[in-house]
Amino acid sequence: MDLKLPKVFNLNTMINYNAESVVSRTILREKAGTITMFAFDKNEGLPEHVVPFDAYLYIVEGKLTATVKNRPAILCGERDFVYVPANIPHEVKAGSKCKMFLIMIRSQDKSFNEMGKIA
Repeated sequence: MDLKLPKVFNLNTMINYNAESVVSRTILREKAGTITMFAFDKNEGLPEHVVPFDAYLYIVEGKLTATVKNRPAILCGERDFVYVPANIPHEVKAGSKCKMFLIMIRSQDKSFNEMGKIA
């Protein structure tokens, strides 16, 4: 996708659900990170994994559970924004059909708390 010019995206319509599946669409892939849209059918998700990027999850539609490291699961709903630090094990699972906007930025060994604290 050419992002050299300004562009407006409708996050609700840029990706569709598939039964019993996880669908993803990469919007931008650069050395510094990626922007990807996901559509999860109910009870689908991404298994526990680790990435060398700070991950920012924005729930566009539906609900999902995010589990980060060994902490209690976080129930996320529409318009919730979740931060996951780089190199920390995490997973997500949809409790209903769910669309998630994922921004991953290569970690620069900075703390998210330098920008502001988000629980």
